[in-house]
Amino acid sequence: MSTASQPTALIKTEVLYSGLFILGLIAPFAIYPTFLMKLFCFALFASAFNLLLGFAGLLSFGHAAFLGTAGYVCGLMVRDVGVTPEIGILAGTVCAGLLGWVFGILAIRRTGIYFAMITLALAQMVYFVVLQIKATGGEDGLQGVPRGHLFGLIDLSDNIAMYYLVYAVFSIGFFIIYRTIHSPFGQILKAIRENEPRAISLGYDVNKFKLMAFVISASLAGLAGATKTLIFQLASLSDVHWHTSGEVVLMTLLGGLGTILGPAVGSATIVTLQNELADKVGSWVTVIMGTIFVVCVLAFRRGIVGEIQALIQRAGIR
Repeated sequence: MSTASQPTALIKTEVLYSGLFILGLIAPFAIYPTFLMKLFCFALFASAFNLLLGFAGLLSFGHAAFLGTAGYVCGLMVRDVGVTPEIGILAGTVCAGLLGWVFGILAIRRTGIYFAMITLALAQMVYFVVLQIKATGGEDGLQGVPRGHLFGLIDLSDNIAMYYLVYAVFSIGFFIIYRTIHSPFGQILKAIRENEPRAISLGYDVNKFKLMAFVISASLAGLAGATKTLIFQLASLSDVHWHTSGEVVLMTLLGGLGTILGPAVGSATIVTLQNELADKVGSWVTVIMGTIFVVCVLAFRRGIVGEIQALIQRAGIR
């Protein structure tokens, strides 16, 4: 891209994000708010995962551990300790970040399939712990989590009030991811992804940057999980199951790996399919999503957003 075209591209990007932000502000008056809140939680979860895989090149099969752990911590803090919702969300996010630090310390010294298998094994250990501890409710999950009052003032039992809290959480999380990607730190992550030996030769402590990326990704996944628990007033065992880790991989690849908006688009597609088809086709929705994924991988390897970007670039060249 030429220097002259960079300001134009920046303006277009700002206009796009501003339009999407405004659209999100008015969306609950046209679409069922609970559906939108679920969508935003998974969009943040997928975006956090994309930061790790799409920009650092690290494939984690254990990201559900961070989503679920934060959800359980938030639920226990709000229900049993009696803290306000924002403190519960913060506590869940911090715990997910600490768990991400532990996972990262153990996993980042390996690459490729070995890294993925280590994260999967650690996540399965978390699943077993959550299943066995009485406080988490075992197979029944953590039920009866009150939404409470935000800052002790705003009643979150009102779906519209809850929606705007979720939207604010998503917007903050998305902004953190955006700024991380477009910072010098993000550029180093891309360099590590593209050519790790070269990054090492340039003097970068590759393991340190990988660990930082892992902790940021885990924290933001936890932020999504803690918020999700407040929305549905439930932390379920499925939140820490490996199926959820696989689902976020599907969302990210379907939307567009290594793109900014791709994970959000992919999560919106999957959540919408699950919502619309679950009552009509039952368990066959899994087969339908699998078919869509196979078609996407074979025919649209860049994902939905990636293919759209490539199409726009080709049209611009012509």
